[in-house]
Amino acid sequence: MDALNNALLDYYRCDEALARFALVGELSARKGYFTLGSDTTCYGRLSSGRVADSFDEPLDEVTVVAQSSSKTVALKFDPSEIVENLRRERYVSNLRRNGITSSTTLRALYYAVRPILPIFVRRHFQRLHLQGWEKISFPRWPVDVTVESIQKKLLAFSLKAQGLQSTPFVWFWPEGHTACAVMTHDVETSSGKNFCPQLMDLDDSFGVKSSFQFVPEKRYSVPQALLDTIRDRGFEINVHDLYHDASLYSDRETFQRLGARINQHAHAFGARGFRAGALYRNSDWYDALEFAYDMSISNVSHLDPQPGGCCTVMPYFIGKIVELPVTTTQDYTLFHLLNDYSIRLWQQQLQKILAENGLASFIVHPDYVTSKRARSTYTLLLQHLSQLRAECGLWLPLPGEVESWWRLRSKMTVIRTNGEWRIEGEGKEKAQIAYATLVGDSVVYSIPDESAPVRPSSCLSRASS
Repeated sequence: MDALNNALLDYYRCDEALARFALVGELSARKGYFTLGSDTTCYGRLSSGRVADSFDEPLDEVTVVAQSSSKTVALKFDPSEIVENLRRERYVSNLRRNGITSSTTLRALYYAVRPILPIFVRRHFQRLHLQGWEKISFPRWPVDVTVESIQKKLLAFSLKAQGLQSTPFVWFWPEGHTACAVMTHDVETSSGKNFCPQLMDLDDSFGVKSSFQFVPEKRYSVPQALLDTIRDRGFEINVHDLYHDASLYSDRETFQRLGARINQHAHAFGARGFRAGALYRNSDWYDALEFAYDMSISNVSHLDPQPGGCCTVMPYFIGKIVELPVTTTQDYTLFHLLNDYSIRLWQQQLQKILAENGLASFIVHPDYVTSKRARSTYTLLLQHLSQLRAECGLWLPLPGEVESWWRLRSKMTVIRTNGEWRIEGEGKEKAQIAYATLVGDSVVYSIPDESAPVRPSSCLSRASS
């Protein structure tokens, strides 16, 4: 498989013959921003043309030529590189903030006193740090789907080059589910830990199983009895940082040293997933972690301490680890920074994610839903997700089930036998063939034997209602 074709083929798990990209010229050493079409921001290298240092500058539009005579797509960039640059946040050096968490010393001081600071004091410092967030144009708030836009454009160019109207691929979710949503609970304090049984009761009342991420050292003890209860009730246990004090990603040596202890706790907890405290991250260091999946990278990080965002609503691989990006706003951010106790923002994000048939990943802390007002808001969210499951085919699994499925799907492919397409690979009995069809310059997804597209307007309306 040619490296130029990896991004498209890995995303769609389609026929390898479909992707025929050819690089025109040699890529320059300089990286920067440009657009694919007029509306899709990219970051990477070009073989010709100008790249900008900032996404706020006027950006050059890169054209793509679908050559039907040779059935190839001529490109001035490496599509796998630009997708990886977004997923791995390699554009982020242009987004550094000046604030409390931009200084290592100030960050250490803040997190040292954070456990004793009342929420209204923390909120003041956090809002100070986040000043001007709403003016950041990239990634696009409140959900960025740049990777999805790139993939659809590349697929449309490929179909045109091949003279095809549609192509089969392995559908994103098992058993034809429209999209996916996972509920996760990061436990920050002893009071949050004590509220976990009640939160499980609430989740169970809507038929939702969730994961609980525990801080293994310093903050509170994690009784084995609690872990056993969570697991026996069909919920999931993961590791949440080591101390939750922003020290984990101080430098590579510290990360490797603390990572070894995190791995020990993972084995003790029987945990397969990890989330860093406050969503600090450096995906280039993940090889030190012994987890099947990570949940530390935001889709859009405008309201997180570390700027950036992976610009996708789909899981993806970072080495051997499956990344399940955080694609919705955290409850603490919604309640205490945006002062919003409705589910309108979550509904808006769900609508965008469902339109892309993606993953809606929620973080709701046991620590911040103990009040009646916050718990009522969370209850409305659970009710809304339950309705989407019943009426729109939304899949509501545990995070570990998403990781297992994505790993299986990554090894599947479609092959043609006696004129019919079928899926090959372990787990194929749960997989479904879908079709991507050209409609003008765009592609639309559908599943055979279904009377409506995979993203019916009624479901999108329901997601925002």
